[in-house]
Amino acid sequence: MTSKVFVALRVRASPARAFAAFVGEIGAWWRPNTLFQTTPRPPGRLSFEPLAGELGEGGRLVETLANGKVFEIGRILAWEPPERLVFSWRQASFPPDLSTEVEVRFEAVGEETRVSVEHRGFDRVPAGSAARHGFPDALLLQRLAEWWRDLLEGLAARA
Repeated sequence: MTSKVFVALRVRASPARAFAAFVGEIGAWWRPNTLFQTTPRPPGRLSFEPLAGELGEGGRLVETLANGKVFEIGRILAWEPPERLVFSWRQASFPPDLSTEVEVRFEAVGEETRVSVEHRGFDRVPAGSAARHGFPDALLLQRLAEWWRDLLEGLAARA
């Protein structure tokens, strides 16, 4: 199985603005998807949380539910503003010890920024896992790529 998807989209913003919108405004542009739920409950609001007061490596990506409960989705693994961000990712249906990895790059292209997302590690999701929804590998990755494309369109509208 190919274990990753790659999606890219140009946004009308500088790399610094696109990076800031991705990280600081993720709760405003993020669009939940029932196939890739991060919690077993109705979706909450996503945000990146700092570690020791400053956002960067070791910080968390969390989802805060309406009742105030916070679920950790992942940790920031690489923090290189305004060019690159890498974080771990887990969804509600993953086995407890499993996570995947998301790498986001922000590259200037004239007056725009090419935002690319590589989500990798789905080869580690067991074949019978609920996270696969019974899809064969190619279809699972296609759905994941479609969702990331939709997410980047939300980011583009926000940035």
